[in-house]
Amino acid sequence: MTLGALTVLSVGIAVLWTLTDSSSDPGARFSNRERLLDLSLTALRACVGTDNLAPETDSTAHQLLATVASVTGALVPAVLLSVVLIKMFTVQPVVWRRKASISLAARSNSQAYARAHRGSDQAVLAVRFYNHLLNVAMMDVHAEAHLRYLEESPRDGLLAMYKQRLKVVGEDGRLCDERVWCVVERAAPFTLWIPIGSPVGSLPLESLQGKELCGLQGARILVRFRAKAVGTGTELSDERWFELDGEDLELGEFVPVEPDLAGHVSAWAGWRGFDDLSPANPPEEPTRPASSAVHTRLPPPPPPTPP
Repeated sequence: MTLGALTVLSVGIAVLWTLTDSSSDPGARFSNRERLLDLSLTALRACVGTDNLAPETDSTAHQLLATVASVTGALVPAVLLSVVLIKMFTVQPVVWRRKASISLAARSNSQAYARAHRGSDQAVLAVRFYNHLLNVAMMDVHAEAHLRYLEESPRDGLLAMYKQRLKVVGEDGRLCDERVWCVVERAAPFTLWIPIGSPVGSLPLESLQGKELCGLQGARILVRFRAKAVGTGTELSDERWFELDGEDLELGEFVPVEPDLAGHVSAWAGWRGFDDLSPANPPEEPTRPASSAVHTRLPPPPPPTPP
């Protein structure tokens, strides 16, 4: 696209240059197609900074066209180089699971949190990701979640944007502001558990950690990730937005991945089903009535552990 735009600009400069050339009559100027082509190529080289146009000393039009070509030739290489460098050094450190899954809190893989909710119908939101950088392990990994929504301001009744930090399940099973991992190996999936704070029978969500979502506009969850590369200490960060209208959420348990330290991560059982739901509890076919709710039910909670 850039080359095409520069070519069109060069042809335009060549045509205007020929029209304002006082050395010959207009008919003779445009009849010499080879000269017009040479002038277009010279203008193109000038627009990329490798050549210059030679304007007539007493021609203001030629001076203006030569200036346009020279300024373009000075800016284009810098802009193109910046774009290339940005593309080269823009790093997406993690791959996010396509949807966040909602399951029973007792089914989370945080042992302490799951035990504390044994027999409960409380639900939890699972956001999955993995490090996809080649030969790069991550350390001091932090993940946090925020709820963003629009609601009428009590001051003037106009819509205002609010952000609420969400609690997540920590390493010890307690609720905290952010989850921390000491290291994240390449391609190994990790999960950020976000308690919903209530049972979930269908989508879209009606509430999240005490905040009623019905009637709110623009309700989304932001999950932010940051870490350091082992060995270099380079800061890495990424984020993912999840819409709460049901398009980015699904009911059911994600496919678990069973580690096998003797094999490559991509060969671990369940790894290739990273974006799928576990077949042990497949969701029913979703139906959307007038309310746009998806009547997909979670499985019943497991029985309480006997004393």
